[in-house]
Amino acid sequence: MIRCISFLLVYFSLAAWTYGQKSLAVEGTLREGTEAIPGAVVRLYPTEAIEISDDNGFFRFGKLTPGQYRLEVRLLGYKTYIDSLDLTNQPIRLDIRLEEEVSVLSREVVVIGRNTETVSGRLNDVSGTAIYASKKTELINVRNLNANLATNNTRQIYARIPGLNIWEYDRGGLQLGIGGRGLSPNRSSNFNIRQNGYDISADALGYPESYYTPSAEALNRIEIIRGAASLQYGPQFGGLVNFIMQEGPRTKLIEFTTRQTGGSFGLFNSFNSLGGTVAQGKLNYYTFFQYKRGDSWRPNSHYTQQNGYLHLAYDLTPKLKVTGEYTHMRYLAQQPGGLTDAQFAEDASVSVRARNWFQVDWNLVSLNLDYKISETTRLNWRNYTLQGGREAIGALTYINRPDFGVNRDYMTDRYNNLGSELRFIHQYNLFGQPDNTFLIGGRAYRGLTVRKQGDGNNGEGPDFEFLDSEPNKSSFCFPGTNLAFFAENIFRIGKNWSITPGARFEYINTKAEGYYFKVNKFIPNEKIYETRTNPRTFMLLGIGTSRKFGRNAEFYANISQNYRSINFNDIRVVNTNARVDPNLKDETGFNGDLGLRGTFRNWLYADISVFYLKYNDRIGSIFSTDSSYMTYRLRTNVSDSRNLGLELLLDGDILQALTQGKSKYKLSLYTSLSLIDARYINTKNTAIANKLVENVPPVLFRTGLSTGTPRFNLTYQFAFQTKQYSDATNTEVTPTAVDGAIPAFSVMDLSARYSWRLFTLSSGVNNLTDSRYFTRRADGYPGPGILPADKRNYYLTLQFKI
Repeated sequence: MIRCISFLLVYFSLAAWTYGQKSLAVEGTLREGTEAIPGAVVRLYPTEAIEISDDNGFFRFGKLTPGQYRLEVRLLGYKTYIDSLDLTNQPIRLDIRLEEEVSVLSREVVVIGRNTETVSGRLNDVSGTAIYASKKTELINVRNLNANLATNNTRQIYARIPGLNIWEYDRGGLQLGIGGRGLSPNRSSNFNIRQNGYDISADALGYPESYYTPSAEALNRIEIIRGAASLQYGPQFGGLVNFIMQEGPRTKLIEFTTRQTGGSFGLFNSFNSLGGTVAQGKLNYYTFFQYKRGDSWRPNSHYTQQNGYLHLAYDLTPKLKVTGEYTHMRYLAQQPGGLTDAQFAEDASVSVRARNWFQVDWNLVSLNLDYKISETTRLNWRNYTLQGGREAIGALTYINRPDFGVNRDYMTDRYNNLGSELRFIHQYNLFGQPDNTFLIGGRAYRGLTVRKQGDGNNGEGPDFEFLDSEPNKSSFCFPGTNLAFFAENIFRIGKNWSITPGARFEYINTKAEGYYFKVNKFIPNEKIYETRTNPRTFMLLGIGTSRKFGRNAEFYANISQNYRSINFNDIRVVNTNARVDPNLKDETGFNGDLGLRGTFRNWLYADISVFYLKYNDRIGSIFSTDSSYMTYRLRTNVSDSRNLGLELLLDGDILQALTQGKSKYKLSLYTSLSLIDARYINTKNTAIANKLVENVPPVLFRTGLSTGTPRFNLTYQFAFQTKQYSDATNTEVTPTAVDGAIPAFSVMDLSARYSWRLFTLSSGVNNLTDSRYFTRRADGYPGPGILPADKRNYYLTLQFKI
């Protein structure tokens, strides 16, 4: 008995001593202001232990013995934090505030003066091998959004970007439709759309519409550069939208994330990713697979989507990095068609088309080489290809006519595009001023689209086949070649003032080879062969200036030329609802910005600017009537137009302002406002003289309130836009609903998120008040007619991350 008691006493003494040893720990929270900083590398010497701060900024080293330690915290964009610690018999708890440090040649984006928990921001003057000085740049930190990411809810994701007109008709987030400053949102065709710096649209030359939208759950951030981006990324009037995908964590061998979402109308979304860094820190990898399906509140609606992505980045040497990426996306969607104004007013949930289907297959491959010649000089070479296509089958007759079950119209495109872009950037001193930056680059691009249209069968399913071996409406090949060279330079004049001139040379040659059938009363179904070649060269010029003052404030101004060449989608349309002027001309013009932006008193980010967009020989739609008194849209060079507007973004933490950064809670309020007056000018056509440009709401207002703690967040958003028109003649109503007014509307969203250890639970309600509205009238797919926006719907997401 005595031996047993002695054994127990020794056992419990050792256990108590061991427990005491294990209870010693160093833990803490990393912050900038009151906001947590995730993703920082925390090292504890001499143990060589490494931890990564979590989404709440928290880190912990356990099982420590008493002694002297040195703590080191590193995160790109912040000054290295070092502290000496004396660990005795009590755990140490730290509250560390990191200070920001900007490196102009960093590949990462740093939001100057802002903490990492914010959603909005701007790009550095120089980032990687790109120059953004003096330009209107905007940034969306997707990882910090509290929104319905499973459906790529555009209204929530882009809420902080002033002036974006958003087409809301795609319930699954399969396609992105945004337009800025009065440009059409049609598949975002007025923006140069890229993923990690390379093109992802159907054909940047001939058909610049985007059928692929990256999964919001896989995005790190979205970069938007307005019209002045024409000097580096292409001549588009809208500018650039660049989706930056996530990468694997740098300090973990493996990180696994799974997100499962369910919601209204049969929504199910499964997103699963793996990422990490192996091979002694040389190989970074990230991959995900997403499966999504759902229906709609309207009948004849269903979609399924599969999306996969692989990213491999290997450091061959300390100076040379090679990155390869592959993206695959495929979806099939049944489309319920459009409505007339009378149908929408009576019951917007109805569908009068049951046989319309749409299918997309997308494959993107890229190879990127990044060579760091020196601390001030870098070379980047991007190579990429798109192999993909889209297919559509259905009844495209006017929506005020019933579908009698006749043979459907079938259209198919195949895209085969290759591109290569080389960039060289160098920093140098000039007349005693450091950080002058020179950028020069070139781009070679070859696009090939094969487009066919003819009769399909009279069935109801997705039977993507022609009835005959030869399409009986049209068959064309559209090859295109583009060579471009560009250069920009930041000249530093004094410590805070810079001037950035730039130029871009373009050679474009688009061709059309094929045939179409022309129906007339003399020769039925006359087969017309057509060959067109349209080579042209031009130069774009631009200049910008920036004057910085205070710690983070900046005055900026710029003006840059833009150009849009007519493409084969403009000149060859076989659609009973639309016709094309055979004498279309290219469009020219320019963008100008004048603005003030910055962080004020460490709690408010503001960007207020005015812009002027001049558009010469603008291609638009005119409401017309044929000899049988049937209305149709005539696509032609309508006239010149000018868009004058104001864009405002305010984003700040009210509690931080009231408590001077001492509150552990947040109460963030943002407001995004644009006022645009866009009108047709310089025309003798009285039907459109001084009329409003189509697809331009004069007022776009979005605001939101977000509150919570590092673990919990609740976000409310309100969006409002005024009345706009779908054609240049400002028609109010037409029998076919292809043209007409798009009434003003408002819509609200509510989202909540809670994190606990390895789990995050998100939920929300989109269209909180169940508003009935629409943002688009379509002349073809996915209409024709009015396309109603989604009614009230719910979602619930459970995330597990380890």
